[in-house]
Amino acid sequence: METTECIIIHTGQKSAEENMRFDAELLENAKDFFNPVLHFYEWKSPSATYGYFANPAALLFLDQIGPLELAKRPTGGGVIFHNWDFAFSILVPTSSALYSVNTLNNYALINAVVLSSIESFLGNSTSFYLTPQDGASLVKDCKHFCMANPTQYDVMLKNKKIAGAAQRKTKNGFLHQGSICLQLPDHNYLTQIIRSREVIESMYAHTLPLLGDGFVPKSQIETAKIRLQTLLVCDLNRICLRYSQANC
Repeated sequence: METTECIIIHTGQKSAEENMRFDAELLENAKDFFNPVLHFYEWKSPSATYGYFANPAALLFLDQIGPLELAKRPTGGGVIFHNWDFAFSILVPTSSALYSVNTLNNYALINAVVLSSIESFLGNSTSFYLTPQDGASLVKDCKHFCMANPTQYDVMLKNKKIAGAAQRKTKNGFLHQGSICLQLPDHNYLTQIIRSREVIESMYAHTLPLLGDGFVPKSQIETAKIRLQTLLVCDLNRICLRYSQANC
């Protein structure tokens, strides 16, 4: 008997390049899956990823990044720093009832799942929303940094972005790489490595950390990640069941 539940994969701590390679291989092999795949992973060292078409040398002082490991994502979008976020990926094969040929529908669907998980995490079901359109920015390079400017269907609270994503769709399915902001990036560190000061200020102006401002103990961060994993699994399975029943 076929199940509607998603497949859960935990790959543990890997390098940024290994994490991105695993996701790329998931998408490449999407035809081998019937149900969505939820991939959880961690980072061996401080890491940042950038979209498939981004040029990090034009955005960052590469000679100042120190131990920060950079890796190209198989999806689009800009630079995101994973020192302060909860990252995950969702593969939706064309065989799944969740799949749509419309890319924006896919963004809206998966980010609605993320929104539901965040609501449950914070115990607030009235204030979150998916932004209906891209945010306007007068700073050219903001579009190259994921947390500097909200884009359509990002998860928002009080006009600030709390979660975003990048996607890539092929004939066999789509890969959704998501990020939930847990803490605000260290301002001094960003000043050393980001070329545009205006981008840094925009990141602070448009980002809302899930765990609040200020210092967050590592134990609290790890507890939050475990809780978010549980909530995402439950909410994605709930949507899988609903869509499967609707298509019977």
